[in-house]
Amino acid sequence: MKDPLDDPQLWRGVKAPSLAAFEELAETAYRRLPARFRALCEGVVIQVDDFPTEEVLKSLGAESEFELLGLFQGVGLPFRSEADPVQMPNMIWLYRRPILDYWAEHEESLGAIVTHVLVHEIGHHFGLSDGDMEAIEAAAD
Repeated sequence: MKDPLDDPQLWRGVKAPSLAAFEELAETAYRRLPARFRALCEGVVIQVDDFPTEEVLKSLGAESEFELLGLFQGVGLPFRSEADPVQMPNMIWLYRRPILDYWAEHEESLGAIVTHVLVHEIGHHFGLSDGDMEAIEAAAD
């Protein structure tokens, strides 16, 4: 039997997910994370853009717009204080084109990659270890 991936006709209508479709994928991945983990992120806003801004790339010393898959911006739970003035909401940026590029070169599902990026952007900000983050990813529905 012929492998369906070898048939170019099956790929004619397939396109990369739009920004809106990618946002839906990210929201679904976020909802599947363990409730305890999501509780740390109350009020977090997930934003999807094609690429990071030049300012972000420059501040992180990135050489290419494809280097960065995601970014957490904000003040993590352990660093908040009741005395702090009102701040902008914590945000997770997912960069669609670099994630799609990574997906094209690896044998993981797009959903798994998005989940991985979400967990790591939140987790590193909260000081979680790689082992902690792997456990959170494994616990996702």
